[in-house]
Parts: sequence; structure tokens; C-alpha cells
Amino acid sequence: MRRILEQARKELIQVIRDKRAMLMALGIPVMLLIPLSVSLSLTVDDLPIVVQDLDDSTASRLFIDAFRASITFRVIEWPVDEHPEAAFKANAARAALIIPKNFGRDMARGYRSPVQMLVDGSDSNTAQLVSGYAKQVASAYNKGTAGPTQQGPVHAAVRLWYNPGRSSNKFYAPGIFVLNLSLFPPLLAALAMAKEGEEKTILQVYVSSISAHEFLLGKILASMVIGLTQWFVLMLLLFGYFGLGLAGDPTPFLIATVLYMFCVAAFGTMAGAAIPEQASAMQAVSLFGFLLVFLLAGLVFPVENIPVGIRWISNIVWGRYYIEIVRDALLQGGGWPAMWPRVASIGSIGGLFYMLAWGKLRRMQLET
Repeated sequence: MRRILEQARKELIQVIRDKRAMLMALGIPVMLLIPLSVSLSLTVDDLPIVVQDLDDSTASRLFIDAFRASITFRVIEWPVDEHPEAAFKANAARAALIIPKNFGRDMARGYRSPVQMLVDGSDSNTAQLVSGYAKQVASAYNKGTAGPTQQGPVHAAVRLWYNPGRSSNKFYAPGIFVLNLSLFPPLLAALAMAKEGEEKTILQVYVSSISAHEFLLGKILASMVIGLTQWFVLMLLLFGYFGLGLAGDPTPFLIATVLYMFCVAAFGTMAGAAIPEQASAMQAVSLFGFLLVFLLAGLVFPVENIPVGIRWISNIVWGRYYIEIVRDALLQGGGWPAMWPRVASIGSIGGLFYMLAWGKLRRMQLET
């Protein structure tokens, strides 16, 4: 145990003396958490739409005001003699509302008066959201103008739990938090391990009395300390800036955090042992630590939306399980009954990474 602690102490001293390593460990994650969390959003606000009012009646102006009152849309008047497609091509609007002639007369007589909504479908996600919001505005306008009517037998009362304000930050901030922990601690661990092979100082380890287990555990322990320090700093931001807090029993979250630090540190150490070149090891960690977590761990969109052909890969992405645990701890509070399989998965993947790193180091030691 003393050798493990001394190895970890040596690694920590080297990191503390390296200003660039300290910036990578603590500075960059803090600088990335806020901008990435704030910029990622799938909601639509202040969306420009052009309006062609071919009727110019009181009813048509009230209908346009219903769109103006929505925070989703920003109404832009458009000449009636110009085609709305010109607004799309000029990137001046993402949708066009066309109100036909005799709209006000038909509304006064109680007739159906269809209006046309043209939506720029080049961005399919935004187009779908615009269509849904426009239907909601039209539905609210109809209820306001039709007066009291007989309701059907079923009435849906919708209530949002855990995030009633529908804040995207509260959903994406925990994901970016996990992304930082998935990238920088293993990156430092891989660089430290690859440096040993690149500068041939690993040969001193081979001829010393320290075992492969002690050497690896010392490296991993040092990376875990750095990762937990980063975790603490980022948690302060989640609590202070994003207004998040612990919900329910925090023990699954805390235990999963320690296991996740071991998992990512073991992954970085494994990459550094297998690739004894710092540049190549850094690319490998960036590829798997960043891209897999960003794309296949449910950070931006649900795992269920991933194409079936590659969805199975998400089952071995360690960041997926920790993202679910973090969101549960900060929003839902399901605790151990809901999260214990995720905690076990993180521990299992971390153990696999450690055994692969030990096997690689052991073979190199025997060959030497």
C-alpha cells in the first residue's frame, strides 16, 4: 500500500508542477461547462416568421397578435405581392403564415377558415417544433374566440415533474458535466502513462521491485484525485450557476462517482500502456472519451433515438450510465432501486479496463 501511495504522490507532484496540466485538469473543464450547457438547446425561441395578411381585417390582426404574444415566434410583416419562398432563400424567416381573403367574414359567420403555414424543412427538428408550436397557438386562438363550448368526456391535465420550467440547462448541464469528467482525467492519465513509454522511463519500473499492480494503482489513484477535484469544482457550478441540487438519496451518486473516476482513470492508463506515444494516446482518448459519450450516451438525445444498427454500442459506453445516475441524483431522486444496475455497470467496465491495462503492462514487463 505504501508503494501505491508513493507512486500516486509522485504523479500528483508532476501534475501540480506542470501549469499546462493543471489548466487541462481544472481550467478548461470549468470554461467548457457553462458555454456548452447554455448553447445546447432543442427548444425554439424568437423564431422569425413572415406574415402575409391577404384579408387585413380585425380578426386577421387578432390572429397575428396571437403569434406575436408567443415567445416562440417573432413576426415579420411581408408584402402580399412577394412570394414567401424569397424570405426562406434570404434566410429572413423559418416559416410563413398566410391568411387568406375573407378570413374575418368567415370567422364572423362561424365557417371554417383555413390558414396556410409554410415551414422551412431544411432543419427537420426545427420544422417539427415550429409546426407543433403553430398548432398550439392556433388552438389557443380558437378556444379564445369560440367561447364556452361543451367539452368531451376526456380532459388531459398535463403537469411537468422534475423540470417544470422546461429549462434545457438543467438537462444538458449534467451531461456536459459528465463529458468533462469523461475526457480530461483519462487524458491526463493517458499522457502520463504514454510518457513513461515514450521516454523509456518505464524500463526503470520493470527492473525495480514495484509490481505491475502497484504501479498501475498508483497511476490510477493520482488520476482519481485529480478527477475528484475537478468533480468538486464542477459540482459547485452546477449548484451555484445552474440552480441544481441533490434530489433524494445521494449515496448512489457518490459511490458511482468514485467508481467512475476509477473507470475513466483506468481507461486512460490502459490507452497509455497500449499506445506508448503521447500524441497517439491523446487521440485515442479523445476519440472514445469524447465522441462516444457525446453521441451515444444520451447526452443530447435519448438513447432510444439512436439508429438500431449502432444502438448496441451505447451499452458499453461508460458515460451513458453515469449520465443517467447524475440526472437522477440532481433531478429525479430515484436512488438505489433505480440506479444500482448503472452503478454495477460502471464498476464492471472499470474493472475490465484495469485488467486490460495490467495485462498489457505485465506482458511488456515479461518481454523486457
